[in-house]
Amino acid sequence: MALTALAVTRAKTPGLHGDGNGLYLQVSRVGSKSWLLRFRLHGRRRDMGLGALADVSLAEARVKAQDARKLIAAGIDPIDARHESRAKIAVEKASALTFEQAAQAYIAAHADSWRNPKHRQQWPNTLETYAYPVIGKLPVAAVNVGHVLKVLEPVWKKKPETASRVRGRIEAVLDWAKARGLRTGENPAQWRGHLSKLLPSPVKVRKVTHHPALPYADVGAFMAALREQEGVAALAFRFLVLTAARTSEIIGARWDEIDLDNGVWTIPADRIKAGREHRVPLSAPALAILKALHKTREGELVFPGWKRGKALSSNALLALLKRMGRENITPHGFRSTFRDWCAEQTNYPRDVAEAALAHAIGDKVEAAYRRGDMFEKRARLMEDWAIYCGTVAKPEKGAKVVPMHGKRRA
Repeated sequence: MALTALAVTRAKTPGLHGDGNGLYLQVSRVGSKSWLLRFRLHGRRRDMGLGALADVSLAEARVKAQDARKLIAAGIDPIDARHESRAKIAVEKASALTFEQAAQAYIAAHADSWRNPKHRQQWPNTLETYAYPVIGKLPVAAVNVGHVLKVLEPVWKKKPETASRVRGRIEAVLDWAKARGLRTGENPAQWRGHLSKLLPSPVKVRKVTHHPALPYADVGAFMAALREQEGVAALAFRFLVLTAARTSEIIGARWDEIDLDNGVWTIPADRIKAGREHRVPLSAPALAILKALHKTREGELVFPGWKRGKALSSNALLALLKRMGRENITPHGFRSTFRDWCAEQTNYPRDVAEAALAHAIGDKVEAAYRRGDMFEKRARLMEDWAIYCGTVAKPEKGAKVVPMHGKRRA
């Protein structure tokens, strides 16, 4: 043995200091020391690090070197063997990851891509309520069909929409775990060809409720009554009807999205449900509303609320409907009003009307080939819609006139 504990301590010269049988003390130029085993296997020379001197003593380095030589004598590369051992330990640790831990990791990885704050909140809340009590502590690799059914069956018929979302979220977490090498085989939460054979279709058990919509024949009278209302909420509501936009898109509108000169409102992708930038052609009445608001502009929000710097709330639009005696309809329902008018009163193609509503294209092949947004066609459509909204239909001869507040005049 060429080295002693004292010699190791005193070694200062950069380079390799031999201990025998391929074991060296390696001293770097900056004075750090570590152990190195140099060996030859299958005609190739290899250097294997055995650790820093601060962690591995001379005696421990000799033991490590001896263990490595035994593998070499058996024709096994000790470096490869160490890598395999570390990988096995990593897999074992990962396999012990619980479903709850995997879900938390998935949420942390994807939360920034979820634009809707409500969606970001619902993800952990629904899993905490329905999934974690049943499968939260199970290893993510062990979750099977029986476990998933135990989560879903108690709420599948009572709360079909919620249960369907929970199933989708469990499926996403398990897919993530499989991609990370934490589980193998089919996803037990997969619907098509799997749970669809064990649970009734959510469509059949779900009670579909649509947003109450105003018949398009009444939109002119409604807009006339709306013009008599004062305040930002009334202007926002008129703009909502004229653009057929979603409530969240209206109340979140900012002046940097508006091009008053060219009459274009460009809604960024992070504020659109389909996740794609949407250009809205502004009709003359819609543009007039914006120009009037721009004269008294105080901040970045087009439709500011009562509190400075805060947007108008969706409740303000509902409160406006209540004051008008129109609690039987909703702001969102006017998208249906617009769509029905397009289908029944115009010759515009279906895809133009769908594009005006910023609906995502369901057919992936069609979506891949469609590059334009049919802006010019939509501009003509929205002008025609604005004209229709400004026209109050005359009642038929002999018909009873009922005012917008729902009571017959004396």
